[in-house]
Amino acid sequence: MIRLLPWLLTVAVTVYAVVDCIQTDDAHVRGLPKLLWLLLILLFPVVGAIAWFIAGRPQRGTAGRGPGGGPRGPSHRPPPPRGPDDDPDFLRRL
Repeated sequence: MIRLLPWLLTVAVTVYAVVDCIQTDDAHVRGLPKLLWLLLILLFPVVGAIAWFIAGRPQRGTAGRGPGGGPRGPSHRPPPPRGPDDDPDFLRRL
């Protein structure tokens, strides 16, 4: 069982890196294009996965940033629907 542990860890880290790379938006990938990161991870499993986590993966604070640079939140979502009595266009037409 101990002999299998390094192989299992290598496969687990490689699979995690591949899935993380695939799910990352192209605009947030750093360093290389996403396809090259995938090839690097698959051709050099341990080194490629470590390189992805250090140099290719988006930084934690920037992946969810909106256009104004603030964190993802109410400013990132469209405004909620308003009732007719709160809508100035509706009230103007009365």
